[in-house]
Amino acid sequence: MKIKILNGLVVSAEETYKADIGIEDGVITHIERKARTATADMLPMFEADSEIDAAHHYVLPGGVDAHTHFDMPFGGTVTADDFYTGTVAAACGGTTTIIDFAIQNKGESLKQALDKWKQKAANKAVIDYSFHIAITDLTDDILAEIPQMLDEGVTSFKLFMAYKGNLMSADKAIAKVLAQSGKLGFLTMLHCEDGDAIDESVKDFLAHKQTGPLYHALSRPPELEEAAIARAVKMATNGNLYVVHLSTEAGLKHIKKARADKLSVYTETCPQYLVLSIEKYTEKPHHKRYPVPKDVSPLPEEFEGAKYVMSPPLRGKHNNSALWQGIADGAISVVSTDHCAFNYYGGKSLGKDDFSKIPNGAPGVETRLLLLYSEGVAGKRITINNLVEVFATAPAKLFGLYPRKGEIKIGSDADMVIFNPERKFEIEQIKLHQNVDYCPYEGYKGTGAIMSVLYNGRVIYKDKGFCGTKGQGRFIKRDKFRSSIVQ
Repeated sequence: MKIKILNGLVVSAEETYKADIGIEDGVITHIERKARTATADMLPMFEADSEIDAAHHYVLPGGVDAHTHFDMPFGGTVTADDFYTGTVAAACGGTTTIIDFAIQNKGESLKQALDKWKQKAANKAVIDYSFHIAITDLTDDILAEIPQMLDEGVTSFKLFMAYKGNLMSADKAIAKVLAQSGKLGFLTMLHCEDGDAIDESVKDFLAHKQTGPLYHALSRPPELEEAAIARAVKMATNGNLYVVHLSTEAGLKHIKKARADKLSVYTETCPQYLVLSIEKYTEKPHHKRYPVPKDVSPLPEEFEGAKYVMSPPLRGKHNNSALWQGIADGAISVVSTDHCAFNYYGGKSLGKDDFSKIPNGAPGVETRLLLLYSEGVAGKRITINNLVEVFATAPAKLFGLYPRKGEIKIGSDADMVIFNPERKFEIEQIKLHQNVDYCPYEGYKGTGAIMSVLYNGRVIYKDKGFCGTKGQGRFIKRDKFRSSIVQ
C-alpha cells in the first residue's frame, strides 16, 4: 500500500515546513520539502495507490499518550473503556500509540501483571500499545524481576505515594526503585501526593458529614502534592524520575529546580489541569443534561461535581496559567490524558453519599489534541511546535519509542494527523467515540479540527468516524531510557 500526502505543512518539535510525503508498507519513505507557495507534486516518480491533499492543513505526527487506564478495576467498578473503545477514541483524537498501566496485585509477579494486561489488549486495540507496570507490592524478588521486564520491552515502572492501604508504597521502596532506574536505564513514574495526610483529612471530613464531591478536592490540597514532589526529587539524585499528572504551580517549581540542577527529572501534565479548575466541583451544570438511564434514579445537580473527581483534583485557576507556561518553556515535557473513565451513573454514583467512594478519574483520550490546539496554539499560550513536542515527540523519546514514533521522518512509522487549524468545533459527549456517559468538556467550543488520522500507513479516521479494524493494534517493545535524546 502506497500513499502520497501532498502540500501539507509538516510540523516537528523544532520547525514547520511544506512538504510532500510518501508512505510505503506502513513506513515513511519519502519527504520532499517544497517552497511554501509550490503546489506541484514533488514525488512524480512515486506511484501511489492513493493521495491525500493536505493543502492549508498541518501534518502532525500521530500522538503518543503515555498515560491511559483501560479495562482497569478500581473502587468497586471497572473503567468504562476497554482496549477497543478506548483505542478507537484515542485514534479519533489523533493518538496512534498509547502506553497503559499493568497494575500488579498484592502477591503477583510483574510478569503475571504484564501478561494479564496483554490479554486485555490482544485482539481489541486498534492502535499500537505498550505498558508501564505499576508496582504495588515491592519485595526483593520483585526488584530482581525488573531486568526481565526490560527485556520484555517494558522500560518504565510506576509507584504511588497516595491511596493508602491499596496502591501506596513507602518511601523506602520508592527509593530502591529509583536507585535501580539510574543503574538499569528505565523511568520511575511517581504519583506524588501525601497518602497519610490525605487519609486523615478524608476521615475528618466524613466525621463532620462533609460528603460531597468538593471535599475530595479539599482533602487533597495543593500543599500535599508539592511536599510529595519535593520528597521524590530528594530521592531521585541518582535515578530517573517522571512525575505523573502534575497539577500545581508549586509542584512545578520543584521540577524546574531539579532540572536546573541537572537531575534526570521529568513531568507531565494533563488537559484537565490546563483547562478546568476547582470551581467545577460546585458549579451548576450550564449545558444540557443527557437522559437518565432506565431504571436508575436521577442524581441531584449538586452531585455533578463527581464528574471531575480525579487525583490529584482540579486546582485554582492560577495553576492553569503556570502549567501552560511550563509547556512553553520546556519544564513540562509531556501532556498525557490520564484517561480513566467511569460512567456517571453506575460508576461515580457509587459515592453519592460519600466522596471517598467516588471512583477517581475522568475521560480525555479523545479530546487532548483539540484542547491543546484550541487553548494552547490558537489561544497563543504555546506554539504548534510546542504542541507536537508534548503531544508526540517527547513522550516517544522518554518512553523508548523514538525514532519509530513521535516525529515525521524517513524510516518512522506512518502515523500522522491531518489537521485543519481554522475549522471550528464543539465537544459533545454524544458525538464522541469513548464509551462513557459524560464528557468533562461538554459544550466547549474551540478552533481546530482533525480531518483524518493515519496509523501504520492506513487511514483509520475520516469524515468524523472511525474506519479501522478491531485488533489491528500491535504491542510495541520499548527501548531503555536514554537521557541523551531527551531535553
